[in-house]
Amino acid sequence: MARAHRMTSLTTLNRRGPALVLYLHVTLVLVCAAVLTGVPDLVPITVFILPLFFASHYLGPRHLPWYLIFLLAVMLICVAQRQRADLRTSAGVVAVFFIAFIVLQASFRRSRLGVSGPRGESMLVDLRDRIMSQGMLPPLPAEWYAETALRSAGGTPFAGDFVVASRPGNGRRLDLVVVDVSGKGEDAGTRSLLLSGAFSGLLGALPPEEFLPAANDYLLRQEWEEGFATAIHLTLDLDAGDFVLRSAGHPPAVQLSAGAGRWVVHPAEGGTVLGVLEDADFPAVHGTMRRGDAMLLYTDGLVENRSRDIAMGIDRLQGQGERLLRSGMDDGARRLIDKLGSRNDDRALLLVHRR
Repeated sequence: MARAHRMTSLTTLNRRGPALVLYLHVTLVLVCAAVLTGVPDLVPITVFILPLFFASHYLGPRHLPWYLIFLLAVMLICVAQRQRADLRTSAGVVAVFFIAFIVLQASFRRSRLGVSGPRGESMLVDLRDRIMSQGMLPPLPAEWYAETALRSAGGTPFAGDFVVASRPGNGRRLDLVVVDVSGKGEDAGTRSLLLSGAFSGLLGALPPEEFLPAANDYLLRQEWEEGFATAIHLTLDLDAGDFVLRSAGHPPAVQLSAGAGRWVVHPAEGGTVLGVLEDADFPAVHGTMRRGDAMLLYTDGLVENRSRDIAMGIDRLQGQGERLLRSGMDDGARRLIDKLGSRNDDRALLLVHRR
């Protein structure tokens, strides 16, 4: 009975919630009007911007237009009661009307998106965080270290580069994919979010050799105007250190051979960019990571810019990597990405090290 009573109370509160919020906002407008009428020499007409601000955050598209009409009507009544309307008051009225118009436009845009207020915005942020969390690296055995570093051209979490990872059943196999979606910054962010969720599901559900063909088919079905992407897929045996690299038009991986003390470039030649051709082929490159070895997977924003081609960028990556990683692999991806690449392009770097 107590549980049923609590459920009934919550239901009643949810039903009364929007009406209570509207009532508080109406009260705030009336308080502003009373203060403005009582002490007109101390309080400017722009005091009505305060309820406008709160309304834009907490009222939904169903109530907001009528609330704005009420607020503007109250403001005009307050202005009409003044004995004189100077230039300052007129400018304040124009400013309030202008801000109300902006708030109304934003409300219509939110209603088209199907969200309203801070809850709707937090829903989109939560969706972004859930999708991006799928690229987090799984726990690895003590002898392995892996780290990712991402930088957006616009400095926002939304970028055209992303990483997805999978370790089925926390077993001996680790799958890592670095993807570069066409475009950069926020322009590519929506496609990047969609693809990261889809690719994460494909990576965990398919055998390694089927992942890139399935990703290619998925992109072709989207029929985006700018719908291609490059990717490199690393499948790693965590027991033996054997790996397989498959590339889809992506810059080659580079491996630091601790025994030889040099970098080895692993070009996966023949891989076709995702989303361009049906039945594309993605040849595999095989190798082994021994103790002390490291592998770098990256996007072209890290090694290519207008004044330098990709071959010279890869050479510079190897040189910087050799210098920076002498002090240890921990935090190496962040240190490398902060030293390299164009600040006007998205950059992603994945470092894998066998201790």
